[in-house]
Amino acid sequence: MRKFTLYLTLFGLVLCLAHYLFHDYDSVYLLFYALSVPAWFATVFTNVYDISMTNLLVLYVLTIASWSLIGFIIDRFTYGYRRRSKS
Repeated sequence: MRKFTLYLTLFGLVLCLAHYLFHDYDSVYLLFYALSVPAWFATVFTNVYDISMTNLLVLYVLTIASWSLIGFIIDRFTYGYRRRSKS
């Protein structure tokens, strides 16, 4: 029933794990900051070049939560669409 929530949560988790393990590579660094919605706004609150592990952990948690929320919204819309189409 909640496939998108699960898949997009896993996507956020893999994205954060890839950034944590391979953040020295520019391509992974740019991919993370392109696909992480909270990272778009991180420059307003912190210096992304000199970031502490606590701030990075918060950014990871917010990234996973944002992708989960996006998946949940997609699941809710598809559930409503399917329910209306059956009537």
